Amino acid sequence: MAYTRAFSTLGFPEGTIDSVLALAESHSLDAVEIRALGGTIDVPSHLAAAWATPAALARRLGSSRVRVVSLDTSLHLIGGTEAERSKFLEFLPWAEAAGIPWLRVFDGGGKAGDAGIDEAAATVRWWRDLRRDRGLSVDIMVETHDSLLSAAPIARFLDRAPGTAILWDSFNTWLRSGEAPLATWEAIRPAVVHVHVKDCLRIPSGAHPFTYVVPGTGEFPMAPLRAALQAGFGGAVSLEWERLWHPQLAPLDEALASATRLGWW
Repeated sequence: MAYTRAFSTLGFPEGTIDSVLALAESHSLDAVEIRALGGTIDVPSHLAAAWATPAALARRLGSSRVRVVSLDTSLHLIGGTEAERSKFLEFLPWAEAAGIPWLRVFDGGGKAGDAGIDEAAATVRWWRDLRRDRGLSVDIMVETHDSLLSAAPIARFLDRAPGTAILWDSFNTWLRSGEAPLATWEAIRPAVVHVHVKDCLRIPSGAHPFTYVVPGTGEFPMAPLRAALQAGFGGAVSLEWERLWHPQLAPLDEALASATRLGWW
């Protein structure tokens, strides 16, 4: 089964549901993940203002060939606050009504010590109890963003929270942990349902020791990873073009065009 190509609206934060779907259509993509809309990451508030009810959003999404595969929340499994949980809960009716399968959450924490892994597993249990009690279809996928940077801590987490779906930020693993993407992939692949990709040159830029570049013009080893994913991964491979945080980046339309033109993904 071939993977699904998608993008995160982090790269098109000013977009609306209609313009996001249109952008995906223009690049022959099958899916999007929603991180920002209308210039905000408070997606539930934007959806309420734009669509009034989850049912209205569901009708609109049901008329599109392009699927929304995830609503991206800001909940952290480690260090999450009650305010984060409350905001996370606001996503539920929108995802349920529209049949969106995943809610992205962050791992959180710094180094993945035993206490952090215990806290992450406890947050997963909180979610599973809530999901069971409410009879929900949507589930969480945990992004490898901070403490779960490489295969070893991810494995320790999965030992404590078996069956948890993983959103693997392959770029983050490669850049920050130094672990080769194929090594990570072979170790964690049964748990991965979604993959983030992007590209850079390891040249300092601003506060970062790297510089983002349009896909296919940098150093990220996408070719071998692409081959491995094409060999059997059926989830989404999503371009996470961080234009909301880095407004100097080229428009997402240009990044997507580069990825296609250069055969990057």
